[in-house]
Amino acid sequence: MYIALAVVAVIALYIVFIYNGLVRSRQMAEEAWSGIDVQLKRRADLIPNLIETVKGYAAHEKSTLEEVVALRNKAQAVPSGDVAGRAQAEGLLGQALGRVIALAEAYPDLKANQNFAELQASLEAMEGELQMARRYYNGAARDLNVKVESFPSNLVAGQFGFAKREYFEIANEADRAVPSVKF
Repeated sequence: MYIALAVVAVIALYIVFIYNGLVRSRQMAEEAWSGIDVQLKRRADLIPNLIETVKGYAAHEKSTLEEVVALRNKAQAVPSGDVAGRAQAEGLLGQALGRVIALAEAYPDLKANQNFAELQASLEAMEGELQMARRYYNGAARDLNVKVESFPSNLVAGQFGFAKREYFEIANEADRAVPSVKF
């Protein structure tokens, strides 16, 4: 009788341990996604300043500038929880931003502009921070996904509604390409 109670107690404690590990992993993934969201918001906030600076030097590049603004608005309209949609929209925006930065090569006065240089440096730093946030999120999502799919934690995960997380990645190979700028 005591042995049966001890076995039941050990199993119950093991289930609690697994459940707490799943909760911890889910919270890490949510915190990591929040970090990506913050970095994307910071980048989106820099874009209007960058566009206004470039406008004065590259007035005839209006379509490129308008495209960046439209893609920024589209990216911000994607619901925060839609990882795949957000990754796709941000990939397109990143490509368009690359084209804007490449405009500096065609306009030496723009390249020498202190405001543009500061914005470009801020944007480059932001992209580095965004990459770190993406790696952190994907690691947290991986850890949660392993727990959700591995035995015996998958039994507990299924009972308590834990689900796998999508990775924040660029699905379209064209989005990975270096932007080309033609004048």
